[in-house]
Amino acid sequence: MKLSIIIPVYNVEKHISRCLDSLVNQDIGKDEYEVIIVSDGSKDNSVSIAERYCKLHANFFVYHQENQGVGAARNKGLSLANGDYIYFLDPDDYIADHVLKTLIDTALDLKPEVLTFNSQGTTSLTLNRSRFNDLNSIRPKVISGLEYIANHSFKNEIWWYIISKQFIDKINLKFIEGRWMEDAIFTAQLFVKVKRMVNLSFDVHRHVKIKGSAMTNKEPSHYLKIINDNSNAAVVYNTIIKKLEQKENCDKRSIDRLKSRQQSFVFFMMIRILKSTFKKQDIIPLLDKMKSVNAYKLNAFVGEDYNGFTYSFLSKLFSNKHLYYLIFIVTNPILKRNN
Repeated sequence: MKLSIIIPVYNVEKHISRCLDSLVNQDIGKDEYEVIIVSDGSKDNSVSIAERYCKLHANFFVYHQENQGVGAARNKGLSLANGDYIYFLDPDDYIADHVLKTLIDTALDLKPEVLTFNSQGTTSLTLNRSRFNDLNSIRPKVISGLEYIANHSFKNEIWWYIISKQFIDKINLKFIEGRWMEDAIFTAQLFVKVKRMVNLSFDVHRHVKIKGSAMTNKEPSHYLKIINDNSNAAVVYNTIIKKLEQKENCDKRSIDRLKSRQQSFVFFMMIRILKSTFKKQDIIPLLDKMKSVNAYKLNAFVGEDYNGFTYSFLSKLFSNKHLYYLIFIVTNPILKRNN
């Protein structure tokens, strides 16, 4: 088995067929890849739809667990996977037709621990053709994960990457469970250990932008959870960065980029706080906690990945915690309604 595709599923009946159809319309045999669908306590018709695909395709499988979150569902899929390589795909996204052969052939040829490729953000459900890519003109280089971080605007989301199952098992890496930002933590922990990474200029993935998705949900309790999980990601990144700073001859550019990414969690957390039901008395203690893990003030945020006037202006504004507190008092919609 060459590839295991793992899909966590929770109440996505409107989208899962598009996702699974894209995995059927591929250019490798059914014996070369498997599709592992993990129902995370899904309550709608997602599972029954997935089970219909299982009856038609011998390489599709559905497994069940009580609702524990996407991290736990991905970990379960990982424990069940038989493929040499692993791909985590979200059920509301899909991939272009006839792309798996190129990915698998490249992986078997260059033997990377991580293979990355291109994705398109879209609202279309019919962007099926992979755009032309001249893959034969330049043979992809094999680089380390730290080289990749230093030289690329690396993505947090796990669906940008195919990963060696043997390598994941070797470093005993799993997703955090019960929190958002699990992708951002997993990918950073992965890259700092990878010795063989390949960046393939190949159009593969479709990220479908949907209103009401997990990251756009503005329900008060969900919004507060994202705020808390952003702060947790900043704490975890501090541990990663500290270990790199202790290594001899570690490329400073990779450390700087990780610091910028760490502070991005705090920056976007602070944006969300202004629109949330976050308690005003908890703001200063939270920012002090972020300072204790070197994620605040926002002195490393603006750089190659985050730049321009708006980021520069707001990061300077937000770096004064007392001024930020006043901005919260003035702009917070909940406080306004109560006055």
